[in-house]
Order: sequence, then C-alpha cells, then structure tokens
Amino acid sequence: MKKLKEMNKEQLIPIIVIAAVVVLLVLLSALASVLFPGSTFADIVDSSIGRFFNVADFFANNYVTLLESVAIVFFVWVLEKALTTLVRLLSRKNPRGATVADLLASVIKYTSALVAVFMVLGAWGVSTGTLLAGAGILGLAISFGAQSLIEDIISGFFIIFEKQFAVGDIIEVGGFRGTVNSIGIRTTQIEDYNGDVKIVNNSDIRGALNTSANLSPAICDIGIAYGEKLENVEKIIREALPQIRERVPAIVEGPFYYGVQSLADSAVVLRIYAKTHEMKKYQVARDLNRAMKLLFDEHGIGVPFPQVVVHQGKPDE
Repeated sequence: MKKLKEMNKEQLIPIIVIAAVVVLLVLLSALASVLFPGSTFADIVDSSIGRFFNVADFFANNYVTLLESVAIVFFVWVLEKALTTLVRLLSRKNPRGATVADLLASVIKYTSALVAVFMVLGAWGVSTGTLLAGAGILGLAISFGAQSLIEDIISGFFIIFEKQFAVGDIIEVGGFRGTVNSIGIRTTQIEDYNGDVKIVNNSDIRGALNTSANLSPAICDIGIAYGEKLENVEKIIREALPQIRERVPAIVEGPFYYGVQSLADSAVVLRIYAKTHEMKKYQVARDLNRAMKLLFDEHGIGVPFPQVVVHQGKPDE
C-alpha cells in the first residue's frame, strides 16, 4: 500500500490498464458461452483458452476430488496442531522442555506439509510411488550441494539431545554473549543485553560458553584503611551477612566473607562472595557494594580512596 501511494498518476495508469485488460480477458474466457451463446466467438474461445478458465465445468467434473483435497488438508492441519499441542504439554515437566518442544514442532510442521502434498497429489491421480522415487533421487542430488544445511540440522539435534544449552540460557559464541531465544532445525537466535539478535547456524556453534549451567558469582571487593583493626571489621561483616542476605533476595547462596583479597597501595581489600543466577549477578554485585558501604558508614569504618603525597624539596639558596 505504501508503494502504491508513493507512485504518481503517470506510473499508475499503465498498471491499471494492464490489470483491466487481464481481468477482461479472463472474464470473456470464462463467460463467453454465457454472454455470446451459439456464436462463433464463443466456440473459438471455448475451444482454446476457455478450457483453462472454464471454472464451472472444472468444479462440476472434479468437485469430489476437490472436497477430498480440502478434507485432507484440514485433517492434516488438525493433526499437526494436536501433535504440537501434545508435545508442548508433555515438555512442560522438563526444564529444557521448551527447547525440545520448539524443535519437535518444527519437525512436525514440515513433515505434515510434506504428507499433505503427497496425499493431495494422490487424490488427483498422481502416482505417489513415482514421486517418492523421484524425491529420493532429487534429495540425493541436493544433499551433495547442501552439505552445510545437513550439518546445521545434525548439529541442532546434537545441541538439543546433548543438552549443551537450552532456550533461556545465556551463552557466549564467538565473542557474542546473550540469551538463547530459540533453537531451530537450522539456526539458533541469541539476543544480547542491548536487544540485538544474532542468528547463528547450528554448525557454526563451536566451543560455546554456557554461563547458565551453574550459579554465577557476584563479587564485592571493598577496601578498608590500614589503620582499621582488621579483626573488628571482620567480626562486623560476619555478623551482618544474614541481614544482607535478607536485603538482597536474589542471592541464592551466601553471602560469604572470603577474607583479605589483596594489600593495595592505600587499602586492605576484603572480598564478599555470593552466588546467584546469571541474569542477576551484576545487580547482586551492585546491591552487595551498597550494603557494605552502608554497613561501614553505620560503624564508622573508613573506606579509603587513592591519595598522592607530594614531597617538596628545599629550594636552593
């Protein structure tokens, strides 16, 4: 519609004329015997192109086959929907069921379409055995030229059944990190934190890093001044850990006090460690940083910052 609106009148006139001529020819071919009964024009049209547009005779002679074809398509469509729904219902009990359901749904969809085509052709008297033999030869010929497609399909099945990753997992492939949106027969879609979607062929997924397989660490490194009493600070931290766990419900395990991480130039760096789900680890780390800063402020524990000491020598006399 947008393209038609953008066209000017000079461009639309030839298109309209051609379309009108085509429609007129079709109507004359289909209705010649009705509009001009017994005329030579009607006989010429009926014996030539009229045979291709004689819709009434076509339906009258083949209505049984047409009804059979419609019934086949409807039956296969209902069967495909029923099988897809059944697969999705049975896969709900499995944490990775959505991934398997998507893959099986794709297989059922394409298989149903192929079965419907062969059954309809059989209803019209086409030898399906010959078609199957020809399809086998054609498939063999295509397989030599579509090796990458076959590799993608086989790789997709291995990804699913070896449980390398599933829909909803966060993986990293070739430096691209994101959430798996879907795993198809041929490709896998991964969406990063910016909303960009990368479509990767299944055969190109090698050495994928699945960060959702286990809980992810959320780390808080916070420094205290060298003048602070380390044992007192450690006691305050350990006593506050249960309250911090209540304030940050996204923490699955922990938090734990891991001790002195490093002796920096101007601070003793202490480490607080917790585990959470991959999608929440950055927010949990922020919440831990906030909780520790509030805890130190409450107990008057100083958090040092980098300082530069400048020594100025005596001027030459």
